[in-house]
Amino acid sequence: MAKRKISTFERLQQGSRLDRRERRELQRRLSSSDPGLQVVHSDAAGIDVGNASHFVSVPSGRDEHPVQEFGSWTADSERLTAWLVSRGIRTVAMQSTGVYWVALYEILEQAGLEVYLVNARGTKNLPGRKSDVQECQWLMKLHTYGLLRNSFRPPKQIRSIRTIWRLRERIVADAGRTVQQMQKALTTMNIQLANAISDISGVTGMAIVRAIVQGQRDPQELAKLRNWRIQASHEEIVHSLNGNWRPDVVWELARVLESYDFCQKQIEACDWELQKCLAVLPDRMAGGQTGGSTEACQAKRGRSTKPRKNQPRFDLRTELRRILGVDLTRIDGIDVIIAQVILSELGPDLSAFPNEAAFASWLELVPRRDITGGKVVRQRARESKNRVANALRMAAESLLRSNSYLGARYRQLRARMEGQAAVKAMAHYLARLVYRLMTKGQEYIDRGAAHFEHKRQQREIANLTRKAAKLGMVVIPRENACTH
Repeated sequence: MAKRKISTFERLQQGSRLDRRERRELQRRLSSSDPGLQVVHSDAAGIDVGNASHFVSVPSGRDEHPVQEFGSWTADSERLTAWLVSRGIRTVAMQSTGVYWVALYEILEQAGLEVYLVNARGTKNLPGRKSDVQECQWLMKLHTYGLLRNSFRPPKQIRSIRTIWRLRERIVADAGRTVQQMQKALTTMNIQLANAISDISGVTGMAIVRAIVQGQRDPQELAKLRNWRIQASHEEIVHSLNGNWRPDVVWELARVLESYDFCQKQIEACDWELQKCLAVLPDRMAGGQTGGSTEACQAKRGRSTKPRKNQPRFDLRTELRRILGVDLTRIDGIDVIIAQVILSELGPDLSAFPNEAAFASWLELVPRRDITGGKVVRQRARESKNRVANALRMAAESLLRSNSYLGARYRQLRARMEGQAAVKAMAHYLARLVYRLMTKGQEYIDRGAAHFEHKRQQREIANLTRKAAKLGMVVIPRENACTH
């Protein structure tokens, strides 16, 4: 009869520990060696986070069993924390494994322990070190000698806003997929409404779709739902609504419409909760100043003041200006959605980054260079899923036709580099602007495309003058050439 496999909970309740031989081997391989480095954190521990259990290591001499295993449930996580505190541990290092670390991180943080959340790239495996026990001891060693870098994590209030905003982004994406499914159902019945109007999720499109679901089939009656802003004529819409009304596809369209309405209700609920969370954040606006009208500045620069379709249904721009202390939407390419991404992912305080170069590096908007003997042997980009960096890339791409200083700068970058490289370089510049505004509290003022072109010409003239001087020549402007 096959032996029943016990669960992690049952195994830990039985008090199973490492056998004596394995403990001696680990002590010999990991604890007995002295690398000769300076001890930075003498009261450090390492935790290898897992789904079912966590392996914890404390320095030798703190406990008879310096490596122990604890379950992932709350009671054992609290027992793990109490054990660390009783052994004089003040700081803990753990890897950001999935979402398993979140609950344990909060329990350790509430107990007053300093938690280092490290990236797995900084703790690469060594040959022969593959078990969870060795992993937690390796983390403890690296942290003891100060070889680990803590990851940035925003404050608790910002984390709540981040949770709501990320959920809202997913719901908006789900709503976009339902719109695509509605368009597919209409095309299947040869209803060419998408060729007559630009967006079937607009006022006219949704009115027609709802009327179709309710049983209306007359193209003339459906075309009467046309909004006056639609450029397509009444006759064009009538012709686009002649199709094959298949009952099964109409039933599918009705179900997809229900999903779309459900997503809209969920987005509205997220907006309501987001507004409540933003309202409790403190003001950073000095002296209660509000500055000039953002809408007026945007209209002066030729930017559209019409809110985006998926924009929150309250005055988010005013709230962001109050919380951040500056209006990031004054920067060309950054709208209220991108500014909200910056707030939800970073918060209003960027003091965790010592300078704008460190901020851009954290965003992975700078190349990674491998240097050997003082020489760069390789330079490559590292893949990153940083949401702020992706938002800044979107902002950079929107500057292609912008009649502004940033627009002129982006067009010059595109003339010099490939497409993706230019986008990344422009996103890097936008990140530096965001850091300067949020740390210094200054408002952004656009100097215009003409100013950038003038500065570019001045740089080119200076370069030509320097090259001509090396060749024993002199650069003479055209207006002065006739006098010589």
